[in-house]
Amino acid sequence: MFSHIMIGSNDLERSKRFYDAVLSLLGVGEPFRHRADSGHTRLFYRHDGGTFCITEPINGEDATFANGGTIGFKCTSAEQVRDFHDIAVANGGCSAEDPPGLRDGTMGPMHLAYVRDPDGHKLCAIYRPK
Repeated sequence: MFSHIMIGSNDLERSKRFYDAVLSLLGVGEPFRHRADSGHTRLFYRHDGGTFCITEPINGEDATFANGGTIGFKCTSAEQVRDFHDIAVANGGCSAEDPPGLRDGTMGPMHLAYVRDPDGHKLCAIYRPK
């Protein structure tokens, strides 16, 4: 359904340090760095057919987070959900909402952790047991 997700950052190198640490837990390698003709830089993390991008805003305005928006990252275990949370917090993110753990959702039980990246984007680590 999705080809990519792109978010803005006010400090690309800070975001790179954060996402290198968090996404490596999910098996994602180093991003491809691209400098556009306009002079702005983007980082492209590619994994399992999807792309997660971080960019300096093209319009020169400050990057802002989406109020009410969440980007979900699929994890392979409850332990990976907790590790995602802990690595995010250790690398400049902050915990959001309830502590990581098991929730009973409308689609059945799932393990969730919510964090905000250094620019304020809300991320969710999620594992749904089979």
